[in-house]
Amino acid sequence: MRVLVVDDAKFMRLTLGNILKKHGHEVFEAENGADAVAKYHEIQPDLVTMDITMPEMDGLEAVKRIKAVDPKAKIVMVSAMAQKDYVIEAIQSGAIDFIIKPFQEERIREVLKRLG
Repeated sequence: MRVLVVDDAKFMRLTLGNILKKHGHEVFEAENGADAVAKYHEIQPDLVTMDITMPEMDGLEAVKRIKAVDPKAKIVMVSAMAQKDYVIEAIQSGAIDFIIKPFQEERIREVLKRLG
């Protein structure tokens, strides 16, 4: 599976990316929502993991823009527990699931298995 990992924190991109690579997925990175929208068109990933709070364009806006051009896009939100209201808004905007930071590998595997 081709996965676009979107997070403004390089450490988070690396952490999630390493888990995904360990399970045989091809990983691409974007550091904010605007970068994610551009790379989505270029890469056409099977799955996007999207942080919510980022500079330039947040994850909620990026979800809306990606879903506007590809209604079938599979986007999983990644957020801290304190951002519960944003996760709800993201699901309403078209995200299909969420993963809470800090990452638990079992939860990531569960989401991938369900989507893959």
